[in-house]
Amino acid sequence: MHDYRLSDLLDLAIVQKMADAHYRAAGMPIGIIDAVDGSILVGSGWQDICVKFHRANPVSCQRCHESDDYIKGRLVEGSAVPYKCKNGLWDIGIPIVVAGRHLATLFLGQFFYEKEIPDRDFFARLAQQYSFAVDDYLASLDRVPIFSREKVDTILEYDKALASFIADLAENALLKIKADTTIRESGRKFRAIFDQAYQFLGLLSIDGKVIEINKTALKFCGVEEADVIGKPFWETPWWTHSPRLQQEVRQAVQSAAQGEFIRFEIDHPDADGQLHYFDFSLKPVMDEAGKVVLLIPEGRDISERRRAEGEIKRQAEFLQHLMDAMPYPIFYKDRHGCYLGCNRSFEQFYGISREQIAGKTVYDIAPRELADVYYSADNALFAKPGIQSYEASIQSVDGVLHDVIFHKATFNGTDGRLAGIVGAMIDITARKQAESEQQKLQDELALARRMESIGRLAGGVAHDYNNMLGVILGNAELALVKMEPEHWLRTNLEEILNAAGRSADLTRQLLAFARKQTVTPKVLNLNAAVDKMLTMLRRLVGEHIDLTWIPGQDLWPVRIDPAQVDQILVNLLVNARDAVAGIGTICIETKNLKADETYCIAHDGLSPGEYVVLIASDNGCGMNQETLSNIFEPFFTTKKQGEGTGLGLATVYGVVKQNDGLITAYSKPGEGSTFKVYLPRYKGQADHLAVEKSNASATGGSETVLLVEDEPMLLDLTQIMLEKLGYAVLTAATPGDAMRLAREHAGEIHLLITDVVMPEMNGHELAQSLNAFYPKLKRLFMSGYTAEVIAHHGLLESGVHFVHKPFSMKDLAAKVREVLF
Repeated sequence: MHDYRLSDLLDLAIVQKMADAHYRAAGMPIGIIDAVDGSILVGSGWQDICVKFHRANPVSCQRCHESDDYIKGRLVEGSAVPYKCKNGLWDIGIPIVVAGRHLATLFLGQFFYEKEIPDRDFFARLAQQYSFAVDDYLASLDRVPIFSREKVDTILEYDKALASFIADLAENALLKIKADTTIRESGRKFRAIFDQAYQFLGLLSIDGKVIEINKTALKFCGVEEADVIGKPFWETPWWTHSPRLQQEVRQAVQSAAQGEFIRFEIDHPDADGQLHYFDFSLKPVMDEAGKVVLLIPEGRDISERRRAEGEIKRQAEFLQHLMDAMPYPIFYKDRHGCYLGCNRSFEQFYGISREQIAGKTVYDIAPRELADVYYSADNALFAKPGIQSYEASIQSVDGVLHDVIFHKATFNGTDGRLAGIVGAMIDITARKQAESEQQKLQDELALARRMESIGRLAGGVAHDYNNMLGVILGNAELALVKMEPEHWLRTNLEEILNAAGRSADLTRQLLAFARKQTVTPKVLNLNAAVDKMLTMLRRLVGEHIDLTWIPGQDLWPVRIDPAQVDQILVNLLVNARDAVAGIGTICIETKNLKADETYCIAHDGLSPGEYVVLIASDNGCGMNQETLSNIFEPFFTTKKQGEGTGLGLATVYGVVKQNDGLITAYSKPGEGSTFKVYLPRYKGQADHLAVEKSNASATGGSETVLLVEDEPMLLDLTQIMLEKLGYAVLTAATPGDAMRLAREHAGEIHLLITDVVMPEMNGHELAQSLNAFYPKLKRLFMSGYTAEVIAHHGLLESGVHFVHKPFSMKDLAAKVREVLF
């Protein structure tokens, strides 16, 4: 259907008459051009200046093609595209769209508008340029029609309707072609199915006369269609061999004509006289009012089934021999769950003969608690016949319980109805013992997957939340700057800032758990990092708790963001402090560890290699197994409402995982808890630790900044901040707007500040694209969490500047000066 063109759907001679009438009535040249190959389908009133001159010359014709392409490339269904070509004449194109496809274009022109006096010198130069006969060419120019814009608009409205009318005619023609094709195809399919069906099929009128009969039925009796069409069904050759059957069929037709479904078995000889058995039925077909309008006779040859039934008894004996040869216990029951028989293995297992088991139920041979299981499973299989497999236990004749798999299936009787169940048992006791040993490992794997899923959710929530926090923090900060110190609202704004700041800390914890926060790892000695934190940690746990520090000797270096070490220590010690009731002890310890295969088997998730281990232990209340299995999940807490967020250990988990490490927890109620953090040993060359810069003041500058942010509120707020700092700010809500501003801006752009994840392209791609305009352009990325376009697994590459949302005006000022200088 997609290959149809307008010429296939319409009589173009009629359309040509319409075009001629159009030209005679309006004086406007008109044509219809095929949109596929550019051929002219219809044309009327085309001017000599176009036909004899412009399109006859290869060079000037190129301009005509440019005009056609310009119009064609801008066509929209229901609208017109005007264009004044480079040869100085006006064209207007209107698309003819059929079933969503642009099949042709209705063109108006060439012509002049009456207030646009043709420049004869221009056309004289064209004639000389293209070697036209000047006088003839100018004479053809004088014949070009001139219209007022009002008349063109009137003609255009008519021609839009004309294009729509032509499209509707073509679409109706296309629909008719499709409908005709569908009807032919449906008829062909019906005939093929009807004639090729394995069973005998026909159509009868309600008085029993044959309307249709399929080839299968005709071939069976060796008759021709003409011999049976129009005759009463019971008088056809299918029934003449038996007057009794003729009478039964006649009565069946009468009953079916009253709406009754009739079915019975018959015997019938074929064309060679061989007797066959059939399952015969008559089905009434009713209209919407429930009136019987047709009868469908159907016959299914069941001769093979009848012969098969004669084989059942012999096969049953053979099947019993086969079952006795099987090493697995096999049994079969009737529809009521009573045993019909079993094989020799079953007899040996239960210590009962097949004669003794016959007629008994599971309650007669198994303990009640096991029999209830078997009985329930059997009933479920009877309710939904088919195949069933399940695990259960059985008690052998010696009283020992075995784990087994039951494989059961329903079977039907000779009447085709559900007759019972056949089953076999496979002893899996040894396998179950092996599976129980692996269960712990499977539980730990499930926990890891659950934590990963929650982490993705937490990171996504924090990312969106940070944008809104940025707006809250920034506006509150700007309001405070403008407000007098004694203003009565100042305290409220400061509380908003504090609350938003705490919310920002909460989102940072979520990002740490989700392993999506921006980090700058450095090679460091873990002992030195702990020493630096000891004073603060001792204040954190309080004087009533003895904090012991046992540093490992010759500790290997690790590569991690120092701020993340602080996160790990603070969260582990806060957790330990809260677990200690009253006076107690907390111990921090470090050591080197070479983990071999044996060690890793006992510590799931750890790979063989060299690690630095940070250990935090306490003699607090400890945890039960249920609590221990949930401690790393975000928002899980055993504390009272308002005393904790449930993100402390989740944060530690995220930080450790981000650094390719492992954290484990060991605890029992009343015996305290021990947490071990395994960080991979760093074997590369140590980095030179960057000297931390002192707190920069919120100073600004006069440079030009291009700010790109797709969150409108955050875009406006950041622009205000930068302008207050003295910068000239260009703002863009999309990368496309930013590219346009960069192309149009006359001066220098010194700094690009861009969100990382945006529509159209990401911030990294935008920065690369802008290098073509401003090779010295510096970049500052901002985001609610690290995106892969500027970081790898959250690790910021050297030389990439990043500011984390939400940020204050002071933070922004310092970061901008850092990037610019």
